[in-house]
Amino acid sequence: MRICGVELKGSEAIICLLSYQDGLFSIPECRVRKVEFNKQNRTGDIQYFQATFAKLIEDYKIDKVVIKERPLKGKFAGGALGFKMEAAIQLIKDVDTQVITAVEFKEAIKRNPVTVAFEETGLKIFQKSAFEIAYAIHMNIVYGHDEN
Repeated sequence: MRICGVELKGSEAIICLLSYQDGLFSIPECRVRKVEFNKQNRTGDIQYFQATFAKLIEDYKIDKVVIKERPLKGKFAGGALGFKMEAAIQLIKDVDTQVITAVEFKEAIKRNPVTVAFEETGLKIFQKSAFEIAYAIHMNIVYGHDEN
């Protein structure tokens, strides 16, 4: 199964692809590390972002997209643009999309810690959260803790 972990920050969807097959993880090469949203906030911009993300999903044969949930209120609340990007991704046709809460994420990582040093993955440091999200969902699927 190939999962795309997504962390929304500002006007960017930071991504990491992670595959799990026959007990082995692999990080497939990907032409982008993040998909940017034009800050002009027009209908065409939202459609372009959605089409770009949909093409990425199609090209890399992604089975599931998992987005890190952001709080609605408080110091670390997500911005309006981030929620638009989240909705645009969730509304892509024929894509299994899930939002993972901070609690679900922490529980999954606690049950099954990442066993490889992040530096050895070859990913950029800003992709760490997206990588961990994809890893956590793989572990939930493998060990039967996935609620979707």
